[in-house]
Amino acid sequence: MEPIRVLIADDHTLFREGLKALLLSVPDIEPIGETATGQATIEAALALQPDVILMDIQMPEVNGIEATRRILRDSPHIGVIMLTMFEDDESVFAAMRAGARGYVLKGADQSVMLRAIRGVANGESLFSPEIARRLMHFFNNLQPQAPAEVFPELTDREREILAMIAQGDTNADIAQKLVISLKTVRNHVSNIFSKLQVADRTQAALRARQAGLGLATDE
Repeated sequence: MEPIRVLIADDHTLFREGLKALLLSVPDIEPIGETATGQATIEAALALQPDVILMDIQMPEVNGIEATRRILRDSPHIGVIMLTMFEDDESVFAAMRAGARGYVLKGADQSVMLRAIRGVANGESLFSPEIARRLMHFFNNLQPQAPAEVFPELTDREREILAMIAQGDTNADIAQKLVISLKTVRNHVSNIFSKLQVADRTQAALRARQAGLGLATDE
């Protein structure tokens, strides 16, 4: 099996060296390059096409969030994990909007870092425990659960996704908002169509809105 190819982007030499040593200590991950500025990271990503980039948010020239946005515009298959000392909501959601699939605090355990790299390389969205708790709290408040009596054949997550379909969200939108992989969203959508016996998103959205899901008052 091919190792996971990782580009390390951070303007602190000691931190880069520490990450490189960690990645070299495991057989399934290969550090393929290091950069110290956002612009250099953009250029290296284009040239090397890594599987995963460990991206510092605060870097010279171009910050990590803007670098992520530019990289994924041309290479959407690359998985970006944000590395930062910050855990404020603004930076977390800015990273998500840019397309990052992981967000790990620099003080996280090595096992958390390695798990995030492996998960993101496999198409998952993974966040360190501290960030995951903040995201769960935010989305639980943002998306109140649908009443249990509406479409009882669906799971809570399927009802949540159905409401988002009714609001016009694409699979990519849903994946970003719920912090799950696109493949997971597709599986949920397929299950929804099967359970509701509908052929497409339009029919599913119509059924949902007739039942009161996805209306403006739900937002």
